[in-house]
Amino acid sequence: MKPTPHMTAPLMDLTPELVALCERKIEEPGPDPRWVENDELRGFSQNLLAQRPEGPFWIFAYGSLIWNPTFPSVRHKHGIAKGWHRSFCLELDRWRGTPEQRGLMMALDHGGSCAGLLYELPEEGLDETVFGLVWREISFRHDLGTVRWLAVESEDGPVTALTFWAGPKGQRIFRKLPPEKVAAAIARACGHLGSNAAYLHNTVLHLAEAGIYDRNLWRLQKLVAREIRALNGLKEA
Repeated sequence: MKPTPHMTAPLMDLTPELVALCERKIEEPGPDPRWVENDELRGFSQNLLAQRPEGPFWIFAYGSLIWNPTFPSVRHKHGIAKGWHRSFCLELDRWRGTPEQRGLMMALDHGGSCAGLLYELPEEGLDETVFGLVWREISFRHDLGTVRWLAVESEDGPVTALTFWAGPKGQRIFRKLPPEKVAAAIARACGHLGSNAAYLHNTVLHLAEAGIYDRNLWRLQKLVAREIRALNGLKEA
């Protein structure tokens, strides 16, 4: 079931040159008093370890964990999470956005299917690896419920993998936004970690390098490229 390459980076409309036009120097806003304390996150990660299924500990990556994993792995392989799809539905006012120009982060929403990569975590240091992932991905208590064990199909059969940001809920969640509205936000938003456009570009680029083609993301990168050109008075390529 391993996907075959469909598109490569040179065919992307959203080029590094266009992404560079979105970058701005944004000062890090500092910690948010609403963030979950480390002790609670560590307890949560311990509960995840207690719930782990038999066999290897798998992580299902579908976005930034592919191009910026920040965790060790033994091996990786392709996987498909059925019943889920990528969606830019989580509003950001920091990281890759600001309160004045909010961005959108990708999560998994219900419906469809999502091809990504499965990473097997090493048993040595597993406690710290899982805690590091939870610390990286989760800031607010109400988002703990987005960390789920998902059934993922792979070339070697089904596995149960830990996944972040699956089915988020709350005031910051905007489902089924028109693609044009999503593109407008991504083309404008930037935070202290970089631009929203860079986040999209890296995701589409590394998915393509892994032989994964997401039709919706490919259309979105075209719309974002068009929006950036319009904002900067550039002609269509």
